[in-house]
Amino acid sequence: MLENFKHFNSAALVDAAKGYEDQLNQGNKMMITLAGAMSTAELGKSLAEMIRQDKVQIISCTGANLEEDIMNLVAHTFYRRVPEYRDLTPQQERELLDQGLNRVTDTCIPEEEAFRRLQKHVYDIWKTAESNGERYFPHEYMYKLLLSGVLEQYYEIDPKYSWMLAAAEKNLPIVVPGWEDSTMGNIFASYCIKGELKTSTVKSGIEYMTWLADWYTENTQKSGLGFFQIGGGIAGDFPICVVPMLYQDLERTDTPFWSYFCQISDSTTSYGSYSGAVPNEKITWGKLDADTPKFIVESDATIVAPLIFAYLLGL
Repeated sequence: MLENFKHFNSAALVDAAKGYEDQLNQGNKMMITLAGAMSTAELGKSLAEMIRQDKVQIISCTGANLEEDIMNLVAHTFYRRVPEYRDLTPQQERELLDQGLNRVTDTCIPEEEAFRRLQKHVYDIWKTAESNGERYFPHEYMYKLLLSGVLEQYYEIDPKYSWMLAAAEKNLPIVVPGWEDSTMGNIFASYCIKGELKTSTVKSGIEYMTWLADWYTENTQKSGLGFFQIGGGIAGDFPICVVPMLYQDLERTDTPFWSYFCQISDSTTSYGSYSGAVPNEKITWGKLDADTPKFIVESDATIVAPLIFAYLLGL
């Protein structure tokens, strides 16, 4: 990588990796945000080791990424790859649905072995917490599920490649904005509609933000916190706003800006496209400072992220 990546996006990739490394060498911490279908893309093969080696201190992810890493852990052999997905007709897509195969680009997630296999176990955890008058964040319920050992009977990949299992074992802080927009979120809502669970049993996005405000304040007292964003969307938009909220809305004017910023995205800059906006735009929103190290790699995150992680892991 260092020998051959010299210009354009490849050079930006190297610069971003070195910038990430500099942050860690300076004693700063790093948040990684996961959008898209990075768990289904098996990013856990490299991200799990990043977690184990303390090269990431907090993660923000979509509800889909939270659950799909565990689905891959317990149902991997039932997944079906569809390399010719661009040529599928609407009728062929319907046939996949009828077979219980939900397609994510070229990969189909098996509903029965993935979604339903988790559902019965996570329901028990939700119900037990509610019966005890307890409330937890979405990722905390998933941690309880993984650490209980009840899923070990289903493991179909080497557990060292599950980033959620690595995170659970370290009790890594996770923020999951918009968790309701996920399969487990939909399943939880269905139990609430049926009157089997209360909506308050799972903590909300506002509670995630208030928790993050305290965590950010505490963890930037003596060091900086960098922001490594994979893709766009709420996984990145939500947590990056904690800084202007603290600085502007709470008037804590000693709040430091993010100490590093990198985004991997193939979203193009267009009118109103936040996911495609260049990092400098974030200066005007009070998220980054003028001298914050900023990088953007306009490429496929499933290619770029594993390369950067490999560099940081010395592979």
